[in-house]
Amino acid sequence: MERLGTGIGWRPEIADAVERMPGIDWVEVVAENICPGHLPDSLRRLRERGVTVVPHGVSLGLGGAERPDEDRLAALAERVTALGSPLVTEHIAFVRAGGALTASPRLEAGHLLPVPRTRDALDVLCENVRIAQDALPVPLAVENIAALISWPAEEMTEGQFLYELADRTGVRLLIDVANLHTNHVNRGEDPAKALAELPLEAIAYVHVAGGFARDGVWHDSHAHPVPQPVLDILTDLASRVRPPGVLLERDENFPEPAELRSELASIREALETGAELLRSGTSEAGAASGPRDHETGAAEATRGAFGLPHPGDTGAARQRVGLAQAALLSALVAGTPVPEGFDRVRLGVQARALAAKRADVVAKVAPELPVILGPEYRPAFLGYAQTHPMTGGYRRDALTFAEHLLAAGRPGDGAVRWELRQWWLDRSGPAPRSGRSVHRLARATRRVLLRR
Repeated sequence: MERLGTGIGWRPEIADAVERMPGIDWVEVVAENICPGHLPDSLRRLRERGVTVVPHGVSLGLGGAERPDEDRLAALAERVTALGSPLVTEHIAFVRAGGALTASPRLEAGHLLPVPRTRDALDVLCENVRIAQDALPVPLAVENIAALISWPAEEMTEGQFLYELADRTGVRLLIDVANLHTNHVNRGEDPAKALAELPLEAIAYVHVAGGFARDGVWHDSHAHPVPQPVLDILTDLASRVRPPGVLLERDENFPEPAELRSELASIREALETGAELLRSGTSEAGAASGPRDHETGAAEATRGAFGLPHPGDTGAARQRVGLAQAALLSALVAGTPVPEGFDRVRLGVQARALAAKRADVVAKVAPELPVILGPEYRPAFLGYAQTHPMTGGYRRDALTFAEHLLAAGRPGDGAVRWELRQWWLDRSGPAPRSGRSVHRLARATRRVLLRR
């Protein structure tokens, strides 16, 4: 595996700081946020300097019940080629559910949701990963995610699940130590046990990020400093294996460059502490407890004895996983009953977090809406989200939100409502209305004549 070194997540808000930052060997970019034909100048300059750029996908939904979308895979492959990347990464998560497989409305989560650690879900995930591997021009690595909720009746630990996934598909692993910390706080899972069960040789690189605690729940925000417990997990990992690369993620609330440099220094220090333990032989890396060949064979024999589906025979498994995921997502975004076995309180926390994220992302993709609506934007959007699940992308969500307000005769201020209607008209047709000054003048003249 190519050694990447120390990196940072490239974001437009900190592009200049990243370019000037010493000791940055590579960067990671959210794949869906770039256009292959129009790469940002900053990324082009980094590439010219020999800095590796790795695209990180967020929308494939490899843990979903349906097979990966061919267009999404093609778009991801196109970005890999444009960036000259040595590998590409995605998440072990589902991001949408419903549709033809379950004969139910298709719903979008707008967020990464956890896959149940069951044999059915593993079979589906393995096949989806193989499909993605075949479609991508470079090796694929997949990331463990943070979760607020737990699936009932899970059959494996996270480490066992990841071990089998890597063993059956050959996929590389992107281990997020911040997510291991999140799952420790939220689901009571032991990070050391997860590390002990991992196939360490499959690790492609490591993510490190910050978050915050609220009401006993850890939120993986990527908008706060990296806490010491996350650095401790990184040290534990480094005491077991030398990771090929480590990357600091920051998505919001960007600090001054000096603070980012300080966080990178803390990450390097945690890595060196772990490396010292590894060199001295005082780590517990030898205690790995992932499944071995004889255990895998026993599992296969059990499958045959009870008529369970073997890897590759995923039709029935896809439907079972699809029904379960659709029921969960519908409860989170459409207010349907909570499926049996889930923690109702924790599902409420997750539902509110999804709605809040929708409001934040819509405000970014349609920044005019918070300007037009002012302080009313956020409460209005959260109220809308309670009864209107997202069925398309965020841009479609912004338009549907505006339609919802206008249909209800809102906002109450006529001038604001008129401005919102003009915004909606400019964007809701088959093609946006022209922004050229002559056309804007014509529309303004028409509005004046209509008021006479």
